[in-house]
Amino acid sequence: MTLYAVNPQVLKTQVDAALGDLVQSSEIRLGELTVVVRAADYFQAAGILRDHPSCKFEQMMDLCGVDYSAYKTGSLVGSRFCVVLHLLSVSLNQRVRLKVFAPDDAVPVVSSVCDIWSSANWFEREAFDLYGIVFEGHDDLRRILTDYGFIGHPFRKDFPLSGHVEMRYDEEQKRVVYQPVTIEPREITPRIIREENYGGLHHAG
Repeated sequence: MTLYAVNPQVLKTQVDAALGDLVQSSEIRLGELTVVVRAADYFQAAGILRDHPSCKFEQMMDLCGVDYSAYKTGSLVGSRFCVVLHLLSVSLNQRVRLKVFAPDDAVPVVSSVCDIWSSANWFEREAFDLYGIVFEGHDDLRRILTDYGFIGHPFRKDFPLSGHVEMRYDEEQKRVVYQPVTIEPREITPRIIREENYGGLHHAG
């Protein structure tokens, strides 16, 4: 028997009903449902999305951080740091995107959902490493991609392209050492060659 995907509008109705007052916003765009909840309700909402009979999002496919401080050309409205989850229900063949904004831009903190989906473990460590988002309740929250001596969080919009420190092997000390960045920041603008007859595409009128 073929299990067809749930209509997005039907899914929205079901998810909104399951979460009730926990829903801060719920929107369908490009055929996908995105639900936003408050940080205080995030862990509870995640549990409902996994366990409610009309939801059954047994799998968390992805979790990532977002820095909205310079989103496209618009100015920031609301909190800066967001955590985005993509959830899948294998049994009901449906998907949902769950978003939660950290209320404090200076120290962004949201709950860990490792107790709900064990797959969140490394994803939360990645979001902590790259964005500095702290996941309260995570048993082993430490960097996972950057080096041990790395300073800052490289996916933040205000992080310098060259970073803060660089590493090299010191022959005298026989070990790797860290030092301030010696590369001067520069902007490389590619030269664009425009030729009317480029590639033989120009035809006389």
